[in-house]
This record gives sequence, structure tokens and C-alpha cells, in this order.
Amino acid sequence: MQRALLLSSLGTVLALGTGMGSAQANTEITWWHAMGGALGDKVEQIAADFNASQDAYTVKPVFKGNYSETMTSAIAAYRADKGPDIVQIYEVGTATMMAAKGAIVPVHRLMASADVDFDPQAYLPAVTGYYTDPEGNMLSLPFNSSTPVTYYNRERLAQAGVEEIPRTWQELGDALEKIVDSGAASCGLTTTWPSWVMLENYSAINDVPFASRANGFEGTDARLHFNRTAVVDHIERLTRWQEDGRFAYGGRFDDAAPKFYAGECALMMGSSASYANIKENADFDFGVAPLPYDAEVVEQANNSIIGGASLWVLNGLDETHRQGVAEFFEYLSTPEVQADWHQYSGYLPITQAAADLTREQGFYAEHPGTDVAIEQITAGQPTDNSKGLRLGNMVQIRDIINGALENVFAGDVSPQDGLDQAAARGNELLEKFERANR
Repeated sequence: MQRALLLSSLGTVLALGTGMGSAQANTEITWWHAMGGALGDKVEQIAADFNASQDAYTVKPVFKGNYSETMTSAIAAYRADKGPDIVQIYEVGTATMMAAKGAIVPVHRLMASADVDFDPQAYLPAVTGYYTDPEGNMLSLPFNSSTPVTYYNRERLAQAGVEEIPRTWQELGDALEKIVDSGAASCGLTTTWPSWVMLENYSAINDVPFASRANGFEGTDARLHFNRTAVVDHIERLTRWQEDGRFAYGGRFDDAAPKFYAGECALMMGSSASYANIKENADFDFGVAPLPYDAEVVEQANNSIIGGASLWVLNGLDETHRQGVAEFFEYLSTPEVQADWHQYSGYLPITQAAADLTREQGFYAEHPGTDVAIEQITAGQPTDNSKGLRLGNMVQIRDIINGALENVFAGDVSPQDGLDQAAARGNELLEKFERANR
């Protein structure tokens, strides 16, 4: 928060120094985003500080609703030739944006045409990998990126005599058994965002394919493969754990969080960006640990993959607007701005320099566990299985997977049959996407 106050004060000083220069900027840059509440206020501050730092451009943030609404609005506006200059698109919309031929200006091309400081190697590979083409060129600028981690209730673990969170799923099973058998908690583990955590990130960390064609990065003819991998055994494990209390399904999205807040479940797997909400809602001492890896599949954990969103530049900008967007992206990528955004929001910094600055400022020491996400997502070099997902209709596919998991955990279908059905229905959507984008 000290960094936030510093940047806010800096923006105020610069604004006073330039008088009405920013307000009378000759070029307005429109930025449509999906950040509501306090995060929306922070977006406004970031834009205001940039505007105060120079007098050639004014970035104007506009809240357009949730991720889906923002993306739909941007596509409709672009078709009507009334689109914004910048739009925030969630990671599962990446394939759709790429398929909109001629609608976007790739970030690597935008930055190359402007005289700004831009080094693709400065960005975290596991973050930028989600938003690059097969040649490694950045298509959009990462903005709010998160990755799932393990949150744990220190009090419940101490009662059960569990001293630390094990690094493997096998050892975690033993620890959860101690928690439940000791009566420390009625539930060992729950999870938010089931598909993202238990399928997508499990596949990445254990280096198994979620889909063919490098999870869609190599073409729109990708098909889902999670029903043919160790994912099936993993879901079977969770169903067994559900029977003895070691695992409890808590619903889609963040629906399971109250089980952790109330102390019902001793552990919860969820977004690294949930840190602030947990701190606000949990009245106990909690810690953060990496997601476990499966010792029967790999010898050590691979990197996890991200959620969140990135900033896309829509085509049709004149040279002046392009230059303004490039300079704003340069500003947004500076260590000071990224460290401030990271510390305030809980999202990952997009550059190593921002992570290093945060550590130098003592933030990680003062807030133990907030660096776990950084360490986890930079574990090794991303592979075809851990670079991310580039699949069309991924929003609908996630809904299908979550529905299948609900049927599995309700005992209505076996893990294999449930995942087979989800893959079959998801592949129908992928085939439709492929036909529409040939």
C-alpha cells in the first residue's frame, strides 16, 4: 500500500506541475475494462498517473461489465466502427481474438513501430506464453494474471499435528486424513474454479496434455485429451477423498470459498488473487503453499498456468493513437507500476523486474506467502503442456467440464464416463470453432 500511496502522490504532484496539460491532451485513448469495485478504482488511478506524467495523451478507462460483457461489447463496437483503442479480454477469449483476423494490432508489431522501450524477454514466460503466437511474438499485453495456489488454515493443521503442506498429492492425502481423523476440521480440502484448478493446472504442473496440438497453440484443429491422461486418476482420487471427508466439492467459480472462511475445510485451492478476500473474510491465521504435483506422473512440479486477462489493441487506430497506446503500455510495464498493481491486487507482476522490486521493498517478507505464486509459475521452462490453453469456445468448454465434475462428485457417473462425455461435448464446440475459422 505504501507504493500505491507513493504513485498516487507522484501523480498528484505531476498533475499540479503540468496544470491543465493532461486534461487538454490532444489525443484520447479509450480503454474498456472489466475491473469493478476497488480494482476499478485502481485502474482509474493508473490511468490518471499516466495522464499526469505527460501531456500528449489522455487514457480514459471505461468499465463495461464482467469479462464476457466487455468482450461482447468490444466485438460489437468494432463491427460498428466504434470500438475502443484498448480492451481487456480474459485469457479464455484469446483464441477468439486471434481468430478475428484484421481486428487486432499485435502488441509486438505495435511496440516495434513506436520508439519505446520494449523487451519481450523482460516478461515472465509463463505469463506471456499464454498471449504469444507460435513464433513467440506477443499478441496482447498481460495485465491481471493470477494462478491457483493452496491456502491453508494454520490453526486446523496445528490441531491435527500437520507441520507443513506436502508437495505431492500422495503425501497430501495422508495429511488430509490426519486432519479429518483428528477432528481438527470436518473437511480436509475444497477448491474454487474446479476446471481451472483440477484439470487445466493439474495437467500443466504434471506435464500432461489437456488437448492436442500443444493445447491448441498449433492450430484450431485441437481436440480435448484430458479424458485420456492422469487427470482421470486424479478425479477418481478426489471422489474417494470425498467419501471419507478429505475433499468436499463446493461449487463452481468461487462458491467453495465460504467453506474455507468458516473453518469447515482446512485447505482450499484457489486463485492467488484471492489473497485479499481471504485476509478480509477469514478470522484465523492462514498460509499459502504451491499446488502439489503427482509423484506417480512426474518427479518434480512443472509451472502452473494463469487466469486473468490481457490488453488487446483494436485495429483502425491512426499513427498518433498507436503511439499513445505504445507509450501507455511502456508505462504500464515499468517495475514501479507493476509492483504497485501486484501488491495492491494480488495479481502477478508481468515482469521479473517488478517481482524483484516487490521483494526489495520488503513486501513478501511483510506478507508471507504472497511470493508463492511467482515461484510456482516460474518453475522451469514452460512446455507444450504448460504454456497455457489456446482453445476456441473455452468458456463454454469450462461450463461443460464443471457440469461433468458435478455429476461425478454427486455419484451419478464414473470419473471416466463423466470426463469422456465432457471431452465429447467440448470437441463438438472445437469442431464448430475450427469450421468457422478456416
